[in-house]
Amino acid sequence: MVSSEAREPRQCVCEDASMRFGFPFRPAVLLTSILVAATALAHPVLAQAPVFKDADSRAWWRLTSQLAGDSMEGRDTGSPAYARAARIVADRFKKAGLKPAGDNGSFFQSVPLHEVRIDAAAARLSIARDDGTNLPLQFLHQITVRPTDQLTPTLDQPLVFRGYCGANEVGDVRGKVVVCFGTRRSGLPSAAERLRAVAASGGAGLINIDDPGFTIEPPRWPYAYARTVSLRDAPPPTAAALPVMTLNADAFASLIAGSGQDAARILADGGAKRALAGFDIPARLKASFPTTTADYASDNVLGLLPGRHPRLSAEVVVISAHLDGYGHGEPVGGDSIYHGAFDDAAYVATLVRFAERRHGRGLKRSVLVAAFTGEEKGLLGASWFTRHPTVAKADLVADINLDQLRPLFSLKILTVEALGETSLGDTARSVANRMGVSVRPDLEPERNLVRRADHWPFMQIDVPAIGFVFGYDPGTEAERLYRDWYTLRYHRPQDSLTTPIDPKAAADFNHFFYRLTAVVADASQRPVWSPAATLRPSPAQ
Repeated sequence: MVSSEAREPRQCVCEDASMRFGFPFRPAVLLTSILVAATALAHPVLAQAPVFKDADSRAWWRLTSQLAGDSMEGRDTGSPAYARAARIVADRFKKAGLKPAGDNGSFFQSVPLHEVRIDAAAARLSIARDDGTNLPLQFLHQITVRPTDQLTPTLDQPLVFRGYCGANEVGDVRGKVVVCFGTRRSGLPSAAERLRAVAASGGAGLINIDDPGFTIEPPRWPYAYARTVSLRDAPPPTAAALPVMTLNADAFASLIAGSGQDAARILADGGAKRALAGFDIPARLKASFPTTTADYASDNVLGLLPGRHPRLSAEVVVISAHLDGYGHGEPVGGDSIYHGAFDDAAYVATLVRFAERRHGRGLKRSVLVAAFTGEEKGLLGASWFTRHPTVAKADLVADINLDQLRPLFSLKILTVEALGETSLGDTARSVANRMGVSVRPDLEPERNLVRRADHWPFMQIDVPAIGFVFGYDPGTEAERLYRDWYTLRYHRPQDSLTTPIDPKAAADFNHFFYRLTAVVADASQRPVWSPAATLRPSPAQ
């Protein structure tokens, strides 16, 4: 699952200078959890290998282990390790009886990419106070920046704080670096709105402070690297020359020292959506951003299970997951490989197992099995495919996407993204209920998960789509396990094969997915949008 920062606006992906490939940077650990998290990461408890009772799950785990092992180096987009993983998946597709559905009769669709990265070892940022003292900021641990082709290479400007940085809060900030409370809460300025307000008011840069109280998806540090990857023909981001930075909330007190303001109170007030007053900061931000660029390609892996119905076989149901992970990045707990075992190697393995279980036997509709690249960089592989589909766009009838799934506890509740948007929600509910699993909508919409996974590009081209999250009731052990995952493992090296999982839950979800795909592919009617849909694109889009 791509980070929220990569969606609004597209943020940088951060990388250690010694690494050629890496993945999107991520925010900080909750202030209240730092000591616990640090202890857990420094002294990880190695889980026993899960014991599966059925042959399908054992085969699923063997492939998951192959794709998420150290030798795959985190499968970073465009890297040699990613290419090795793609060849493994393509070979399994072929042996399972799928037909090549990529470019030029192959299983591969090449996705052209452009990268801008910052040399993390050479980046320099510091707070130069009016009293003559200078405080260095540790890049990727205390502060990071979004790289762009237009990014100014140096910065030496005064600092000001302007609350949530709404259009009516910023004022005249010409030539200044504006510090904003980086809220993700509803009813307050979004990241894109903050950027527009600061750029329109003449700001020289923007620093978003993490909201440590956003516990439903806590900020986490360090960022893996400072690197932006985009489709090669994508337009530059809004206000691309304006440095957009993110500050670890732990460094906020040091940033505003000497201003007479209480950093802890400001963070608490921001987390509670209370009013925040602006003030000047008696310091300047000095920064140097050494950047390099590169163009390269990475492959989607696409295989087709042809349908067997004389009429419905022309329609195509896409089932998808993303093959890429973070690759190499800033070490956490002594590990620098961001393995991506459950984000999303395990669910590429589920796609492979679906194909292998079919033994080349088609359903009524055709099924396109898609392992996308570049999801962690901003849904790039899926976006490229929906703009350049290898089957007729009009024949695409649905996307069932696998991401955001963590089989940490029993599968009793399934949160369904876009549940009420299309008839896929009712179909998923019917299949789940027959398994004794209840279905519910996303109860944490501020996380914006519906736009952060590869089903979203399909929805943007008017194709019904759906995604899933293991659900839980508040205050339960299941919730504790889910929250711990996001604090300790999400987009970290610790998303590895050592993750303790519930083997039955993993098997139950895979069988739910197999059944759902068969029901959708064999239904007499194709999936349709709900009359009450709010996410369906307008004809003008």
